[in-house]
Amino acid sequence: MEIITAIMQWVVAPVAAFVWILHNRVQVQQTEIAVLRAMHEANKEFHDREFRELREALKTINTKLDSIEQAMRK
Repeated sequence: MEIITAIMQWVVAPVAAFVWILHNRVQVQQTEIAVLRAMHEANKEFHDREFRELREALKTINTKLDSIEQAMRK
């Protein structure tokens, strides 16, 4: 009986504590990864939207420049 108590005290309890601490750290890291992924996706969508708006603005500018050029040729 003393051997089982010693094994529980010096082997199982420290291993269980280590596993519990490791589990808690993994949970925190998974949460942080999920937050970072969400932030990345939001930033990507914002960047894509900005890029689309810039492209549309350049098309508008090119259209105006073409109309100016045509007016100058007349």
